[in-house]
Amino acid sequence: MLLSDVIAIGAEQYPERKAIVFRDTTISYGLLAADVRRLARGLAARGIRRADRVAVLLGNCPEMTRTYYAAAELGAVIVPANPLLKAAELAYIWADSDVRAVVTSPAQLGVAQEALRSMAGGRALVSIGSRDETPEGVATLAEVVAQESAAALPPAGAREDDAAACLYTSGTTGRPKGALLSHKNLIANARQVQAALHMVTSDNMLCVLPLFHSFAATVCQNASLLSGASFTIVETFHPVRVLEVIERVRPTVFPGVPAMYAAMLAIPAERKPDLSSLRACFSGGAPMPVAVMMAFEARFGAPVLEADGPTECGPATSVNPLGGLRKPGSIGRPLPGVEMKIFDEQDHEVAPDVVGEIVVRGDNVMLGYHNQPEATAEVMRSGWYHTGDLGQRDADGYFYIVDRKKDMLIVGGINVYPREVEEVLYAHPAVADAAIIGAPDGRRGEVPLAVIALKAGASVSAPELAAYCRERLANFKVPRKVIFRESLPRSGTGKILKRLLRKELDLESGGSGSP
Repeated sequence: MLLSDVIAIGAEQYPERKAIVFRDTTISYGLLAADVRRLARGLAARGIRRADRVAVLLGNCPEMTRTYYAAAELGAVIVPANPLLKAAELAYIWADSDVRAVVTSPAQLGVAQEALRSMAGGRALVSIGSRDETPEGVATLAEVVAQESAAALPPAGAREDDAAACLYTSGTTGRPKGALLSHKNLIANARQVQAALHMVTSDNMLCVLPLFHSFAATVCQNASLLSGASFTIVETFHPVRVLEVIERVRPTVFPGVPAMYAAMLAIPAERKPDLSSLRACFSGGAPMPVAVMMAFEARFGAPVLEADGPTECGPATSVNPLGGLRKPGSIGRPLPGVEMKIFDEQDHEVAPDVVGEIVVRGDNVMLGYHNQPEATAEVMRSGWYHTGDLGQRDADGYFYIVDRKKDMLIVGGINVYPREVEEVLYAHPAVADAAIIGAPDGRRGEVPLAVIALKAGASVSAPELAAYCRERLANFKVPRKVIFRESLPRSGTGKILKRLLRKELDLESGGSGSP
């Protein structure tokens, strides 16, 4: 099965059923399939062929889904990017993946043009805006679609093992790498999500997660369409707006990231939205503080199940089972068809409750990194994808992320896992956001440093936070210094960007490497 088959099957079996809800518009499966086919043929008329790269630089909108599946129809490879990226960042991604066309919006058109100017060779640039808001020399999406009859040949089909998406990682350890996922990888992961979430045709998935990221593309978009369900696209996250949409549209499933749940908790206490339509809330993309999870459930009455998975795995790998035993603080058990283990440094499986690296195997695991055979070989040792996450498995088969392997601190020869300290900080009533990073120390090698953002109107001193931690943690785990910020930098999926924090703190200290 190919990605393009998802749309074709939906149009054949239930053409009138809702596929996408966006603002006040409903798009049926039949209409979506017709739009995808016309866009595919229009891109073919512009010279896009099998294995060509098609970049999308869009916020959440139906055009994102249409372009995603139109590329699949052609056997081309979709290359999504965060629309907040700068021209230099985009130029690197587009040059590295050798994109042949870029589909963007009027809001991102300027940065897209700037990025393309630094690249050799011609690339087709397409805007989803109207002719009036699109400069000469740039095609509109409507004009591309109008060219469909000019396509000399029908769109060329793909094989299931062909790459369908090139998804660039966040670059937490350097330049981002393009993870190549095949049709088989993406279909397998959508099926795994469908099974784990017990998805049926009556489901409506709320999609406020960014569709350029694999989390939303697989869980909200692909799994919904594969199930014959619908998904409601919300353009940007605003806590009050999202709660209003839930009350109005009555979705059944809400996937989010921890920062979204925390933001919804911050709205005035007198507001009591009706979330009774939600049969499940899921959290992924970043570790979910247990304190935030418990507070959200207590206030809104909607249970939250923590899940996990890296982009390289489609991305979903595990979830606390729906209707089964849930373990707060755990990322749950592997999805159907996904194998997970904990390996030591020699790639041997360790016993339950022993910390090691989480590794994954299954049809959802990527083909490899684009043009990076050495990096691919490194993470695919022994036939398992090495996630870089330190974790452990309990006797019931539930997995726990202890921390990122590269984020682990070694304080006086003893391992310190930042997430453990962060969980304690998140439980403090004044703390809205927390990150623990390592600061160089001449005697201990490094010591924990806390970067904190406080809740609106809250106050607490650094010594008070240190005392709070000292009551709950061994002394070597207690932050030696606390730095307060208005906010912490986050990625599009809610991960705190510790690499950026380290860089900022290094700059603030004159490059000494310590604050």
